[in-house]
Amino acid sequence: MDKTLSFCSLVLLLVAVHDAVGPVASASSSSPCPLDLSYVETFPWNASLCLSTSEVDCCRTLLSLFSVGLAEYLRETSMFQLPNLTALSSCLSEFGTRLTARSVQASRVPVCFKSSARFVVNASSCNRIASVRDWTAKVGAISPLDTSCKRDLTGTRCIKCAKAGRMVDMQLLQLDPNSTDCYHFTDLYAAGIVNELGPRDATTATCILGLPLNSTANEHSDHWSEKSVLKLVAIFLGALTGVLLAFGVIVLHRKRERERKRNAPHEEFVNSFKSSVLPNSGEKWFQFSELEIATNRFSLGNFIGQGAHGLVYKGTLSDGTLVAVKQILDTDTEGDEEFSNEVEIISKIRHRNLLSLRGCCVTSDDFRGKRRYLVYDYMSNGSLSDNLSNFGSAGLKRNALTWPQRKKIILDVAKGLAYLHHGIKPAIYHRDIKATNILLDSDMNARVADFGLAKQSREGQSHLTTRVAGTYGYLAPEYALYGQLTEKSDIYSFGVVILEIMSGRKVLNTSELNAGPLLITDWVWMKVKSGNVEEIFDESIRKEGPRGVMERFVHVGILCAHVMVAFRPTIAEALKMLEGDIDIPRLPDRPLPLNHESFRSFPSVTSSARDGSKSSRSHGPFNV
Repeated sequence: MDKTLSFCSLVLLLVAVHDAVGPVASASSSSPCPLDLSYVETFPWNASLCLSTSEVDCCRTLLSLFSVGLAEYLRETSMFQLPNLTALSSCLSEFGTRLTARSVQASRVPVCFKSSARFVVNASSCNRIASVRDWTAKVGAISPLDTSCKRDLTGTRCIKCAKAGRMVDMQLLQLDPNSTDCYHFTDLYAAGIVNELGPRDATTATCILGLPLNSTANEHSDHWSEKSVLKLVAIFLGALTGVLLAFGVIVLHRKRERERKRNAPHEEFVNSFKSSVLPNSGEKWFQFSELEIATNRFSLGNFIGQGAHGLVYKGTLSDGTLVAVKQILDTDTEGDEEFSNEVEIISKIRHRNLLSLRGCCVTSDDFRGKRRYLVYDYMSNGSLSDNLSNFGSAGLKRNALTWPQRKKIILDVAKGLAYLHHGIKPAIYHRDIKATNILLDSDMNARVADFGLAKQSREGQSHLTTRVAGTYGYLAPEYALYGQLTEKSDIYSFGVVILEIMSGRKVLNTSELNAGPLLITDWVWMKVKSGNVEEIFDESIRKEGPRGVMERFVHVGILCAHVMVAFRPTIAEALKMLEGDIDIPRLPDRPLPLNHESFRSFPSVTSSARDGSKSSRSHGPFNV
């Protein structure tokens, strides 16, 4: 009686969903389920997750299990979703019946499939994709999935397939930011169309669909049913088992030994990090399962941003705290060093204008491979780059910053840098001050972020380094050319940021093709020398703020971003100039514009980007 009531409730739920999503393709009320769900009883999925009290783990398992049938349906019909709610109701009813054969209560189904509209053709699906033909029109005939998700998906092959999936997710999201469930479509396409082994293969189901399997699961052949044939096969296999077993043990041992040697450096780093770095930092060690739950399994709906080396997701911790989870994708030894460096340095600083690190997570296993995660406070207004009128993120609609907001952001950044340079011993040089590494909270307070490249000073000395890292356009000339790092290197970058905020222009303008690329420092200097200071101000604030104060901010920006180190103020002096506590000295001439041929060795900077949008490592927690 209870089961009958549960499925009656499910039918009512589906009717409600039908009313919400609108009409779908018509079908007979007695339409049978078009999915072959027989695998539910025979496939070696881990049913124990639904025998415990964990509703979250069980629902994730059942959704992945149901997706096996949907992927097979896609393989056979080229359709991503079921034709109508009637067919879905029939499938969920049969799904629940077959679950009982695995000792899982059928009442789990209506609990886990509340959002069932995603399984039926509807207008709000991913980019209105309904068939493989639609998919090809949107994604192209050959996508990263087609080259990375074939064959047996174990170890590193699974990692490559997962990265390819995220690339396609981002491609679809860029086509239509309002799309839903694109990650689900990506999984179905990879498992049902791309992989030759199909969704019922254990590695396909585990890697692509995320279905947990029994640790002792073995696939059972259903091609031989006659007892006599089975006996014959058993005799043959028995004779062969000894040889194959010995050979297999040797091969497996060698494979595991190679994997162990390959992963040894990272495993050593994980153990060292847990035992030495983390306890000294005082930050929390997050379990991967905590971050997975917080980000809804790193779903596309929680995705914030992506860069060359990482992905960032919005997360909600168990206590309701909003966080940004930064997943670092590069897993080489250099990445380990930068990861440890960021945790160690940021754990030493506590300031209202510097982004706080809540904790981190490092994993290394055969399935997930090498992964690192940093957990930050969530900044609801994104980065400064997102908010500047002329170069916000694609598809992001924001109001232009007001003059009071711009003024406060500049002062906030100055105060954060003043703490790094003078409020802590030894001083810390950030080395990557730029618009994407300045984040804004709900009250538009600015916080400097991303300390992966930061270095602690040697008392009274400057750093000399052959490995220059940062972003083209923000790098001080003496640092870019000669590797000389001092606090004045950060001052130069800060000056560039001031000019960006005041003008709303990118650090490098390439729009005037005949004139060649023009750095913002050169453009501002030409405007000042020609007496057209007002043309520097962003149009949205030209009539908003007091001209004298705005000119003062531009002059401080020019002074901070001067080519000659000696003419740059300290951050403490710059802050006093901005606040009007001391006068600004006469602006000294600049010997050469930075686009002069003498400075054309700048592009040699490690992995620097000519448009200022990429750096030698990941961006801040919201623009990796």
